[in-house]
Amino acid sequence: MTMITKRVEVFRRYWPLLEQLVMKDIKLKYRRSFLGYLWSILNPLMIMGIMMLIFSNMFRFDIDNYPVYLIIGQTIYNFVSESTNQAMWSITGNAALMKKTYVPKYIFTLSRITSSFVNMVFALGAMIIVFFVCRVKFTAFMLFIPVILAQVYLFALGLGLFLAQGTVFFRDIQYIYSACLTAWMYATPIFYPISQLPERLAWLIKHVNPLYSYITQFRVIVLEGAFPDGRLILYGSAMSLLMLGAGSWVFMKTQDKFILYI
Repeated sequence: MTMITKRVEVFRRYWPLLEQLVMKDIKLKYRRSFLGYLWSILNPLMIMGIMMLIFSNMFRFDIDNYPVYLIIGQTIYNFVSESTNQAMWSITGNAALMKKTYVPKYIFTLSRITSSFVNMVFALGAMIIVFFVCRVKFTAFMLFIPVILAQVYLFALGLGLFLAQGTVFFRDIQYIYSACLTAWMYATPIFYPISQLPERLAWLIKHVNPLYSYITQFRVIVLEGAFPDGRLILYGSAMSLLMLGAGSWVFMKTQDKFILYI
């Protein structure tokens, strides 16, 4: 209990630094951009338009309200992809600062995941625009959406911590993870319905791919106006906590060796 109390106290002490790092990341992303933060809304809309043109016309998936279906999957996948890619270099990219003064090393990874999460919250503006255009019915079930976003955030944080510590010792992780992200994108029903897949492959995605759980929970609420299946919520929550626990444990076990490799 004493150890937990100490860690909470250290986190509170460095909270202002975390805020500054998050603000710096957000400002750097839109620095020298004429439209600035508007790109957080325009970019997902442009990507959605291109993907709609390709997949709805060339492959003709029979999906009701396809723009909404697409932007939900796209927004969640993009957050996980962007945040974990940023987190991967959070330790090596701050080597100079860590050599000069003591800072809890996880702060750098946490700031990258959090700044990407803030960008995703901005991107929800694009999603809301699509909801209005496509006449999505707003229901009380949408109050559960923050819980889904929290699941995704914790999952990305755990994965980000794992990648950050791994990259310190093995820089080739960037190439391996890039290939994994491509495979992960196609193994997630972002732009196609899972019903198009063979039964065995669909079963595998439902039970192994956490993104399926998060995206499906979101889609059920928005497209069906219903509450997600309890098993989906339980699976998504369990995977988030499992990934967070595993990533944190590995990070804490290896962080004392970072200074020898950065």
